[in-house]
Amino acid sequence: MAVPKQQTGALQRLLGMGRREDSAIPTELGILRQQLAVAEAVEQERKRIYDDLHDDVGSALLTLLHRVPDGERQLVREILQDLRAILAHDRGIEGSLLEVLAQLRDEIEQRLLTRSITLDWHQSDTLPDPTLDRAQAMHLFRIGREAVTNAIRHANPSRVRIIVRQVAADLIFEVTDDGHFDPARIGDGRGTRSMRARADELHGDIQWQQGTLGGTKVHLRFPLPAAPAAGG
Repeated sequence: MAVPKQQTGALQRLLGMGRREDSAIPTELGILRQQLAVAEAVEQERKRIYDDLHDDVGSALLTLLHRVPDGERQLVREILQDLRAILAHDRGIEGSLLEVLAQLRDEIEQRLLTRSITLDWHQSDTLPDPTLDRAQAMHLFRIGREAVTNAIRHANPSRVRIIVRQVAADLIFEVTDDGHFDPARIGDGRGTRSMRARADELHGDIQWQQGTLGGTKVHLRFPLPAAPAAGG
């Protein structure tokens, strides 16, 4: 669980006290204890909401699966799979860069397989493997997922290509489909706004343009975390 900024500030104040009067320490510890308790309660409530969403929506989808005509069942299965993937990954995305990319590739492969769409995943063999914090991992994962979702919904592709490489100290992550490129479709929709906001949180940049496959290319670039010093 990420430590909120106010908790970090309390910790910094404690560490920076040095030779100040010890009487101030219990007050700081009390504030920090209260903030940690609030954070724990928020995390527990978030987990409860996730569980309820999975149980309620998942149950409804399973019921619907047996009631819709045969021609609609594949769509319900895909929605159910997407729901499970979102809930599972939103609760547990963390690790090193290569670990997060492996999780993302696995999910995308499964999603495209159910739609008979080919995935071409090209990942540089020389990628570094810095540790990503939970927020960084989540933003990268959700941008990749949203890019593929948009390709499926709007481009009706037969092929999706993903390229992951490093340029200088930055990671380049590109998603290109072989559908039809429509600049008018790339506007201020919720998905596009979310991807831009996540790119900003990564201190990076995201662009949409026509790809070499004929469809849309989503180009994300952001600075990778510095690797820990040797022996440190």
